[in-house]
Amino acid sequence: MVMRQKIYSISAAFLLLFLTVFSSFPAFAAGGLEFYTDYPGISVKAGDSQTISMYVSNTSGSGLDADLSIVSIPDGWEGYFSGSGSQISRVHVENGAESTVTFNLEIPEDAAEGDYTVQLQATSDTELTDVTDLVLSIQEVQYGQGSFEAEYPEQEGASGTAFSFSTTLVNNSAADQSYSLSAQAPAGWQVSFQPSGESTQVASIEVAAASSEGLTVSVTPPENVEAGDYTIPISATSASDTLETELTVTITGTYALELSTPSGLLSFDAHANRESDVTLSITNNSNVDLQNITLTSSAPTDWTVTFDESSIEVLEAGATQEITAHVTPGDSAMTGDYVTTITASCSETSDTAEFRVSVKTDTIWGIVAIVIILALVAGVGAVFKKYGRR
Repeated sequence: MVMRQKIYSISAAFLLLFLTVFSSFPAFAAGGLEFYTDYPGISVKAGDSQTISMYVSNTSGSGLDADLSIVSIPDGWEGYFSGSGSQISRVHVENGAESTVTFNLEIPEDAAEGDYTVQLQATSDTELTDVTDLVLSIQEVQYGQGSFEAEYPEQEGASGTAFSFSTTLVNNSAADQSYSLSAQAPAGWQVSFQPSGESTQVASIEVAAASSEGLTVSVTPPENVEAGDYTIPISATSASDTLETELTVTITGTYALELSTPSGLLSFDAHANRESDVTLSITNNSNVDLQNITLTSSAPTDWTVTFDESSIEVLEAGATQEITAHVTPGDSAMTGDYVTTITASCSETSDTAEFRVSVKTDTIWGIVAIVIILALVAGVGAVFKKYGRR
């Protein structure tokens, strides 16, 4: 019994000594060489090209060279190692360090759905080896209806503004598609399509399978467009798909009023204290109707200006209305040129026209003056004739 206890005591002492000695050494990974990746299981698609970062860690106690190899790979798949832009088969790793290499994998287009394993190996010149398994899961791609969408489908601005819509055309089919592009715009509107980042206008565009392309849609309304909301349907049509979306443009009001005469002539003749008529033309160049347009004037002292209509209740966009102005120079107006100003205005806009008025002297007064002068001359002559002989 005593002997057995001694044996137990000696065994315990040796075990404690063993643990104490070996616990003073640093802990290394098994074999001193480790070959791994951060993501050993990933989802991929048939036809993919994958680049996977792999790490070779050395804790062997000295630097080493490690051979890199593919232990197993599915039929039809291709892979190789690369580093610094070149294909490699070996990597050097200093003790206590880690080197990064890239494993390049090409998956065939006809790869079926399922899980696949690629086994990779790193073997040092000191016969240290580590193997890692990459598990790649191919899932069936879910194809469906494509889409044609605008980032901001509603915009607003004044007439004459060029609108630009950023759109994305998505091909969700399993095959490349060629899409014809079209728009149904109101008469006089211009619509064009440009690939994103380009200035070239296109009528069609190629979109690869399960991918998308950006398009810029430029919309320009005519100069005389009326204020309001306008909807412009656009579409992309391929042999198997028709994708549609709508763009909305809101044209805000622009206001412009023009005052002139039907002939455009802004001058006329007049006589003192006599009324002269001038036909005015008032044109609404706005894209909205104008209301309560009033006519006012500014003329020389003692002149009068009246209108057969001093206001217009409503003048539709693009319409012209004629009104007669009656201008009467004052009694004392001398022969010469004068300026009379007429203004058409409403709450939104106005326009002013300056008229040059040439005041003329009546011819009859000149004739009367000549007759008087001749009469005086004749009278004087008669007096001299009668009394001159005496």
